[in-house]
Amino acid sequence: GFLHYVVTDCEFNSSKLNDIEYTESYYYNKLEYIRFSSSVGKFVGYTEVGIKNAERLNNGPEVIARRAQKESYCLSNVGIDVESALTKS
Repeated sequence: GFLHYVVTDCEFNSSKLNDIEYTESYYYNKLEYIRFSSSVGKFVGYTEVGIKNAERLNNGPEVIARRAQKESYCLSNVGIDVESALTKS
C-alpha cells in the first residue's frame, strides 16, 4: 500500500512568539515532498509534485491560513508545554 501523512511541529526556545517556528511537512511513502515553515513564510516543494503544489498553495488562501497557525496553534500549546516542564523540573 501507499502511505500519506502530515507532520505538524512547533519548535521553541521560549514561550515568546518570535522564538517559535511552526512547520507542516507532507510525506508520501516516507519521502517529504512539501513543507510549510513559518520562518520562510511559504510552502516549499522538494519533488516535482511538491514544487507544483507549493506554487499552487502559495497563490491561494492556504498560505495565509498556515501563517496564522504559528500564533493560534503553537503559542497556546507552547505555553502549556513550558508550564508543564517547569513544574516537573
